Amino acid sequence: MSVSTGSLTPASAQQTHVSTGSVSRTYLLGPSDRVRVKVYGEPDITGEYEVDGNGSVSIPLAGHVKAGGLTTRQLERAIAAALSKGIVRDPRVNVEIALYRPYYILGEIKKSGEYPYKSGLTVLDAVASAGGFTYRANEGKVFLRRSGSTVEEVYPMDAPVLVLPGDNIRIPERYF
Repeated sequence: MSVSTGSLTPASAQQTHVSTGSVSRTYLLGPSDRVRVKVYGEPDITGEYEVDGNGSVSIPLAGHVKAGGLTTRQLERAIAAALSKGIVRDPRVNVEIALYRPYYILGEIKKSGEYPYKSGLTVLDAVASAGGFTYRANEGKVFLRRSGSTVEEVYPMDAPVLVLPGDNIRIPERYF
């Protein structure tokens, strides 16, 4: 794992702020995401499905469909193509995210663990959700590793950094 130790200026900190609308449109699905699939005229197929550890969803009459790394629009096309190979003629499919995968927070925090993602959540909000800092915490910075990345970035704690699904947040220990 590599660690970036550069500091952010206020202008570059602003670039880490992601609008919540862009998350759902460009969001790439991954394990533990839950999707709501609607196949018009096919109530037995319509339902909620979880992306498994292999990045697939198991859809009746379509089998295992790759979902990991796809947007919801791409998954709609993949499910429609899989259903078209079977007995469903000209399927019309709609996919939306029912539940994002969780984020993780650890280190010098009172309640380390897995937490449900909420749109608009900042790193400071995540710290509050986890019960706040321990007395040993370095309250001036936070380490953040985005889902799918091996790089842990360093940010000032007061930077307006939004948490994304699957993020790993680490609160470091301060040195006396």
